[in-house]
Amino acid sequence: MRELVYYVAVSLDGFIAAPDGSFDAFLAEGDHMCVILDEYADALPTAAAQHLGAEQTGRRFGTVLMGANTYAVGLPAMPSPYSHLEQFVLTSRPHDPVDGVTFTSDDPVSLARDLKKQDGSDIWLCGGGLLAGQLLPEINRLVLKRNPVVLGDGIGLFAGASHSPGVFTLARNRDFQSGASISEFVRAG
Repeated sequence: MRELVYYVAVSLDGFIAAPDGSFDAFLAEGDHMCVILDEYADALPTAAAQHLGAEQTGRRFGTVLMGANTYAVGLPAMPSPYSHLEQFVLTSRPHDPVDGVTFTSDDPVSLARDLKKQDGSDIWLCGGGLLAGQLLPEINRLVLKRNPVVLGDGIGLFAGASHSPGVFTLARNRDFQSGASISEFVRAG
């Protein structure tokens, strides 16, 4: 069965973006990038991976889920940011059709459950924090790219999550000279 993986950059104080939605304080260079390019190239925008010469095999992720605000980050330059993946944008706003992107107002939990039953590579929860809060009960694995910055305020890792705890166990942690770390957690039980 496919897993829902929340793979996201986060500040030391638990924010995935500043209050205005920007994330330019996060490290885009450093020794941690070799892991990102090697193990998580499927989570790079298609054009960025091509520019960097990173191979997107689809072995890690086959589908991406994102909220409307996360999707809007790449607009208008990238209307289909992850064209190498099956793309779902969860939104209640109407959108013009875009090749390779499914806009849906379906219940995120039901959609995630249906996708997990299908064959294929894992499902990447790209963001944002509100969507992650809704999908917390369905998340099987967290991969946190912790950056050595404190934002002080912003969009929380699980913004608006209901107060139902999710317990995860540390499966792997890698620290880098850049100050970044990549920690992988699996849902306990």
